[in-house]
Amino acid sequence: MFTRLNHIGIAVKNLDEASKKFSVVFNKDFSHAEIVEEQKVKVCFAETGNMRVELLEPIANDSPISKFLEKRGEGIHHLSYEVDDIEKELQRLKESGIQLIDEKPKVGAEGFLVAFLHPNSTNGVLIEISQKMKSS
Repeated sequence: MFTRLNHIGIAVKNLDEASKKFSVVFNKDFSHAEIVEEQKVKVCFAETGNMRVELLEPIANDSPISKFLEKRGEGIHHLSYEVDDIEKELQRLKESGIQLIDEKPKVGAEGFLVAFLHPNSTNGVLIEISQKMKSS
C-alpha cells in the first residue's frame, strides 16, 4: 500500500548550483550530497513540510539522469511514494498489468529500497516506490 509521497526528484546538471538556488526557493538547507553508485547519480535532499525534494546530478554519461537531461533538460524526474512492503507492491502492480522498470528493488539513496514503474503505464509519469530498510 502506498503510504505517502516521500519526495519529488528533480534532475539537474550541477548539484551545487541547483542546491543553492533551491535552498533560496524553499528556504531550507539541502543535505550533504550522497553518491548512489548503482544509479550513477549524486543526490541531496531538503525537507519541505511533509515531503522532500531530491536533486539528482548524473556522475556518468550512461546514468539514467544523463539520458533524461539529454532528452528533456532539467526538471521534475520522478515522484517517489513510500510503501510498507516493496516486494508485495511490485507483485501487485505487475499482476495488475503495470509495466515495471525494476522487477526487484535496488538500494537507493539513504539506504531505501527502490523500484521504478514504467511511465508507459502511468500516463508519462515516472513513479518510484520506496521502502525504508528494516534494521536488524
